Amino acid sequence: MVARIYKPSRNAMQSGTAKTKLWVLDYEPEQPRLVEPLMGYTSSGDMKSQLRLRFDSKEEAVAYAERHGIAYQLQEPKEPARRRIAYSDNFSFRRVGQWTH
Repeated sequence: MVARIYKPSRNAMQSGTAKTKLWVLDYEPEQPRLVEPLMGYTSSGDMKSQLRLRFDSKEEAVAYAERHGIAYQLQEPKEPARRRIAYSDNFSFRRVGQWTH
C-alpha cells in the first residue's frame, strides 16, 4: 500500500492558513468504494483509508514511513504567489484604470 506525504493547501472558501502548517501522511485506497444499493451509503473494506497522520515536519513524516516500511510518494507544496500592495495604491496617479465613484 502506497502512502502520500503532503502539506495540505488552504481552504478555498477562506483567506486564512489554518491547518496548513503540518505535513500529512494519507494512504491511497486499495479497494474502490462501493455504494450500498438499498440505502445509498458509500462504504469501503479498506481500513487504512480512514487513517490520517499529521507531522510537524517533512523529515518526521518520511522517517516514520521508512521506519515502518511504508512505500510513499512525497509531494512538495507549491507556495502561492502573493502580491503585496498598499491601500494607497488604489488612488495612485499611475493606476491603470482611474478610480471613480
